[in-house]
Amino acid sequence: MSSMSDPDHVREQYGTEDRLQTRRSVWRPTVDGLDPETEALRAIDRALVGDAHVLEVGCGTGVMAERIAALPGVTLVATDFSPRFVELTAARGVDARQADICYLPFDDASFDVVFAGWMLYHVRDLERALNEVRRVLRPGGTFVAVTNGNDHLADLRRAAGGRPEITQFSSETGESVLRRRFADVRRHDLETRAVFGDHASAQAYLDSTGDGLVLPEFEGEREYAGAVTVFEAR
Repeated sequence: MSSMSDPDHVREQYGTEDRLQTRRSVWRPTVDGLDPETEALRAIDRALVGDAHVLEVGCGTGVMAERIAALPGVTLVATDFSPRFVELTAARGVDARQADICYLPFDDASFDVVFAGWMLYHVRDLERALNEVRRVLRPGGTFVAVTNGNDHLADLRRAAGGRPEITQFSSETGESVLRRRFADVRRHDLETRAVFGDHASAQAYLDSTGDGLVLPEFEGEREYAGAVTVFEAR
């Protein structure tokens, strides 16, 4: 089992918001101004027809949930395995509940859209998780998933003596995995940018992952490329 999907690692990473906030803070849009969260929101919006029920799995601190809930005609339920993240999301005025994607507490065909942002590489049983997504989606419903590619911050990890992070659901594998359950799968690949003002901020990012990587000292600002894919499946 990869550390990314190890339950103990996930609990440690997301027991509080600190590590996630550290990582979120460095990201910038692509050179042409595209942001993965905004592109995912557009994909969700395209899937909406009239009043719609939307489920977010792995809502984190609720940043995206708040944006989804603001779409016209949307009734949103946001879930996360972390009690702290459910608390933070609920504080934004969102219907937030603690739930495990592998055992979603919802009836069959309950939602028009399901969204999973940067979380499928963390689940301990990907096949079961995706079966649950398929189960709670209504016929013709849309699943929007965002994930990273193998090249995501690969240069930063190599500079710190590490290797690229290969996960179970990535830009490279996501399409084939989704095609086993969905007839129409589309993708939007984005090269985002992580900007570090100094060595300390880059090392703090690496420390937040818990991988034990140590980056050699450097002066000034550095930028590293991210690799992100937004999948739409129906």
